[in-house]
Amino acid sequence: MGTAALTVLLGLCGAVILGLVHQQTGSDGFLVGLGLALLPVPLLLAVFGWLDRAAPTPRRHLLFAFGWGACAATLVAITVNGFATEWLASSVLPRAPDRADALGTTVIAPVVEETAKAGAVLLLYLHRPRDFGGIVHGAVAGGVAATGFAFTENILYLGRAFGDDLAFGHSGLESTTLGTFLQRAVMAPLAHPLFTVLVGMGFGAAALVARHRRAARTALPLLGLAAAIALHSVWNGAATRPMEVFLAVYGLLMVPVLGLVAGVVLWARRRVLRTVRATLPQYAAAGWLADPEPSALACLRTRALARDLARRRYGRRAARAVAEYQRAAACLALLRARAERGAPPPGFLAHERELLGTLWRRRPLASPATTTAARAAPYSVHRR
Repeated sequence: MGTAALTVLLGLCGAVILGLVHQQTGSDGFLVGLGLALLPVPLLLAVFGWLDRAAPTPRRHLLFAFGWGACAATLVAITVNGFATEWLASSVLPRAPDRADALGTTVIAPVVEETAKAGAVLLLYLHRPRDFGGIVHGAVAGGVAATGFAFTENILYLGRAFGDDLAFGHSGLESTTLGTFLQRAVMAPLAHPLFTVLVGMGFGAAALVARHRRAARTALPLLGLAAAIALHSVWNGAATRPMEVFLAVYGLLMVPVLGLVAGVVLWARRRVLRTVRATLPQYAAAGWLADPEPSALACLRTRALARDLARRRYGRRAARAVAEYQRAAACLALLRARAERGAPPPGFLAHERELLGTLWRRRPLASPATTTAARAAPYSVHRR
């Protein structure tokens, strides 16, 4: 019932936000903006999907995150940003409208937008804690939500730019649409995802902290949100400055921060695989897995080989069964590691039984393929 209600709510938000964007861009601008805004989305989703391979997040959760960012978060942002900026201009700074706009861009918008996007991560953290296994899961959820947000926002900005070009007769290299597309979709398609990944990392780190350490579990998401707001504020401020200032901020701040965050997430991804390797042997000792499988399941190359073997021998359905087996094994390892760390999610025992049941059902197809893959690629297994 809750899922159905949330789906309806997101659908209503989507209808309202698309109506507002269409109203501000016109039909031609909306279609052009929609087409151009779509271009970076598959690439961004592919990046986050690649990061998520070690212990894949359920697709329905990623669909929810994208829908929340594209529909609910953008509706909140457009409504609150507009109201707050108008209030500043009319009541607080009536004689300085430019200053009101600057405050709206650098102070209000970052707070509102990052808080709105963080709503998707917060809901998954609170209501799907068993699938929220650490920093990678948090970063992926935040990044996908922000990708949805940027998609809708790009429709608005690109549609407006196209309308300006029609009104003033701009075309070619002088086109506002081209400049907007280059800035938002080519130079900085990861801007919004980068901000909200910081929020997701905070929630992901909190999920790994022992449950009795309530202060740390509260502080880590707030620190992630504060970092996202601060970085977003600097970015918005730079975008209103001359090009040389923007490029300096882009090169000296945004690129290094992106590199640092990517390094942390990749480290966390490798840590997931090490956790799988270290934790699954106890399930092998209990008879749930064959002896070569823990190492094989801790290697992405060997996992891919096992799926390929199953597909060639028994077809796509068998490959999907192997993929489900691999995901269940990885999630089982993370779940057990969280429990041993003193941070088991609610319903730990029930979820462990559910994952073991998945292993048992998929074992007739998946275990032979995994064992064969482990023997066929011993170098990859031992290396990874």
